[in-house]
Amino acid sequence: MAKWTPKHEAPEPLEGPVVATITGGTILWFVLFLVQLPFYGWFDDHDATWWVWTCLAGAGLGLIGIWYVRGRDAAIKRAEASRTDAVRDAT
Repeated sequence: MAKWTPKHEAPEPLEGPVVATITGGTILWFVLFLVQLPFYGWFDDHDATWWVWTCLAGAGLGLIGIWYVRGRDAAIKRAEASRTDAVRDAT
């Protein structure tokens, strides 16, 4: 079997408002949890309480995601600032 080799370079990763995206998703999961809470009895009667707890888990994991992407964003900005300082010092 021949080894597969790519025919062209992979594109650069897209950068965008990552912190805002993760924060918005986390808020959405938590709102979905709150909306489903009044219907917990119905979910329990239909053996579907996992829907409620999935939303809460999504909100909890989103909080971890916010912590992670904020740290990543800060590290990227620090690296860019040090790169800019190194270029300025070299000239």
